[in-house]
Amino acid sequence: MGEYTVSENQLSLAVNHKAGNLRRKLVAFEMPADHVDRLGNGGSANSYDNGHAARLSAVAIVGMGYVGLPTALGLYSNCPRIIGIDISRARLHAIAGGEADLTDLDLHLLDRALQDGSLELSSDTAAVAEADAVIICVPTPVDSDHVPDLAALRGACGAVVAHARAGQTIILTSTSYVGTTRDLLIGPLEQRGMRVGEDVFVAFSPERIDPGNSDHLQRETPRVIGGATEACAEHAAQVIKRLTDVVYVMSSAEAAEATKLYENVFRAVTLALANEFADVCGTLQLDPIEVTLAAGTKPYGFLGTFPGPGVGGHCIPCDPYYLLWQLGGSERGTPLIEQAMKSINTRPDRVVERASQVLAEAGGGLAGAKVIVVGVSYKPGVADLRESPALDIIAGLISRGAEVEYHDPVVPQVRLRDGRLIDNLPAPKGADFDLAVIHTLHPGIDHSWAQDCPQILDATYQFDGAPNRAVV
Repeated sequence: MGEYTVSENQLSLAVNHKAGNLRRKLVAFEMPADHVDRLGNGGSANSYDNGHAARLSAVAIVGMGYVGLPTALGLYSNCPRIIGIDISRARLHAIAGGEADLTDLDLHLLDRALQDGSLELSSDTAAVAEADAVIICVPTPVDSDHVPDLAALRGACGAVVAHARAGQTIILTSTSYVGTTRDLLIGPLEQRGMRVGEDVFVAFSPERIDPGNSDHLQRETPRVIGGATEACAEHAAQVIKRLTDVVYVMSSAEAAEATKLYENVFRAVTLALANEFADVCGTLQLDPIEVTLAAGTKPYGFLGTFPGPGVGGHCIPCDPYYLLWQLGGSERGTPLIEQAMKSINTRPDRVVERASQVLAEAGGGLAGAKVIVVGVSYKPGVADLRESPALDIIAGLISRGAEVEYHDPVVPQVRLRDGRLIDNLPAPKGADFDLAVIHTLHPGIDHSWAQDCPQILDATYQFDGAPNRAVV
């Protein structure tokens, strides 16, 4: 495929004993030695080599959220000029002030990039014309009916197409339905009269950012790429290689799009299963964490996850619906995926019902009870509330008459889906409440006060050692 070479590294796959069979399907990209200098600093931002060794003097990141900002920082020291574009001036102001929700390492990189001018911030989408490569990282949520909301993605792709110039490499990373890259980038660019694969190079490379988790660094996380043509794949691989040590080239943009959907559908199914099996363990009076860890000692055939209060974040509660939505008009049924998503959606209700049972067993009830929710972000170590189960749990507790507060030092305020605002209780006393619902256990935060609550419902299954502890 073009001039790039195939890495000699063995594929590292979570598909047991299948690596040898799949080598013919996945090509590990390795930057040719004679391209390295030409891809480095210097040179005209407008120069390119007709499908080979495009210069990379500037990269534009469209969308500076939980994916875009870490992507920009991943390019630091690997690209002389990074243009961060976001239509939200408030978001850009927060980034400029170093107030973004990042790991300590990325906060340090952000400070350095702003200080030395490597990272420029702009709300003007026309700035993409100044870049040699454009990486689109905008959110792809679903609405209250689980229908994909493509407004941000359409707007970002439309702006990039409008300002695209010859020689650019355009990479979409946002998770969406299979065919998005063709519908929103390849087709519109060709309608502009630009030859994809010759004048401009387009590919899809799904993001693999794990917010707040310093164990999963971008540099150490392999990426996949599917281009509109082989030349597109080459150009895109040269860009993404700046972010990670390992890049696998796929046969098409559509194959790469399906890969991301499969990744998150798999996670959705395994999380739904973990929660269901935790309920089974409860019936059998077993510890689901112990059982999961023990099953995980098997070196093949098991990829487990832990149960919890529900599933949140920007991927798993949303992405499978892009596939379900796309297949909605076809005869192809997806009962397993549909059931997994139903299970995920109803998990917060299960937590609320269990809270009612715990209080009833203690001689009370939810009506008039004082309840505190411990941790409200969707996962430990981040301040991200998107699709957090805590929002539905709090609303459910309130709807059943409870007086609810929450304690989460990284989340100063919560806005419920009905618009109601609740402020963080900074120094709670466990004895002041009838029940504590353990939702998120942030690292480095003292949660011992919650042990003084008369009743504890541990939705994480990991708040060990507390008296009067029940699990979901």
